[in-house]
Amino acid sequence: METIRAINERRSIRKFRSIDIGENILSILLNAAQMAPSAGNMQGRDYIIVTDKEIKQQLVKAASNQKFINQAPVIIVFVANIERSSSRYGRRGILYAIQDASSSVNNLMLAAHDLGLGTCWVGAFDEDSVKAILKIPIGLKPVAIIPVGYPDEIPIAPQRLDLEKLLHWQTW
Repeated sequence: METIRAINERRSIRKFRSIDIGENILSILLNAAQMAPSAGNMQGRDYIIVTDKEIKQQLVKAASNQKFINQAPVIIVFVANIERSSSRYGRRGILYAIQDASSSVNNLMLAAHDLGLGTCWVGAFDEDSVKAILKIPIGLKPVAIIPVGYPDEIPIAPQRLDLEKLLHWQTW
């Protein structure tokens, strides 16, 4: 699939079919995530793969009870590894780790779409609960919960702001 086409066609999927994702496809997705840009190539991001039903249900509760998360066969939690980035960049490493993780999310979502899979970027969650559920160490920050599966819907494109309203040339 052409990149521009994938960008224009990808949608947030909140209904998934009950079909497992093979390890080979999961590996392709994670490799795509890992190929995302990274500040100083510090790769300030980690991935937690969740397939356990009980853990998935706990994540649903931590994410304001967004039940669709549990429908996906796989959930990937993207974690900003602040310690890794900050070891080189100090306080600025906090931002860089979040950017690294976010860039990885986008790569994975586009790769998933290319492979006929659906995803949804879930950012509405209680960070402390997610850290406790997944035993995320101090110095790391969960950035996104991404359910991944075969879509059972094809949503229409949401309305976008007129690009001209967002553009600023040279200065604000």
